[in-house]
Amino acid sequence: MYSQAENREYHIYIAIPAEEPPVSGYPVIYVLDANSVFGTMVEAVRVQGRRPDKTGVVPAIIVGIGYPTEAPFHPSRYYDLTLPGTAVELPVKPNEDASKESGGAEHFLSFIEDELKPMIERDFLIDCNRQTIFGHSLGGLFVLHTLFTRPDSFQVYVAGSPSIHWGGQVIMAEEKQFVASIAQKHWNKKLLIAVGELETGHFSGMQEKARDLAARLMTRDDLGLHVEFREFADEGHISVLPVLVSRAVRFAADSM
Repeated sequence: MYSQAENREYHIYIAIPAEEPPVSGYPVIYVLDANSVFGTMVEAVRVQGRRPDKTGVVPAIIVGIGYPTEAPFHPSRYYDLTLPGTAVELPVKPNEDASKESGGAEHFLSFIEDELKPMIERDFLIDCNRQTIFGHSLGGLFVLHTLFTRPDSFQVYVAGSPSIHWGGQVIMAEEKQFVASIAQKHWNKKLLIAVGELETGHFSGMQEKARDLAARLMTRDDLGLHVEFREFADEGHISVLPVLVSRAVRFAADSM
């Protein structure tokens, strides 16, 4: 697909359960950075969904949003998953371009909401009351941005190792506006924030910022938002992905 606003190219991956859909339609999980985790998510749902009585996981459609690459990550994610008006100074990795275009999260979110989701809902039987978005790292930051700015988009939000340091003051302002605007709305939304134990002490403060955010949101019983924080033992920023996916599908299914 090509986005209407900016003509940016995306490769969309779709996995349909073998089981017949319920009368209300399939739950759906939207997966960011699909080149890296789509297969893991599909297999987790396929295997665990065979025994919902034991796992709690039910068959669901998985929609992955990826890029035209065979690599697990594509440079376009630095634009799509970051917030406008933010800038960070990070060390340049070997063989990596120092300049990265950033700040396109709103355009990317509009693509998901106004183009991708309507297409999925047109072509498949979807339960629009059981939709999850999953993102890791910059994708986790994007998940938080989506929750804070368009909270009606999904019912379940999964932010793995969210790169809150990329959000700067912007994501903090969005959090404050979100808390102020939704109090007493009696929602039934869910947010999972998860990190790897080995991410502790990173110069960005990623793990600590994620923990602090979860703690702040947990204190607000008036938000209609169930928040869970998980730290996975002996896992780092990348190795955390499989166990995070496994927890995410069960976390999402609890509301399905």
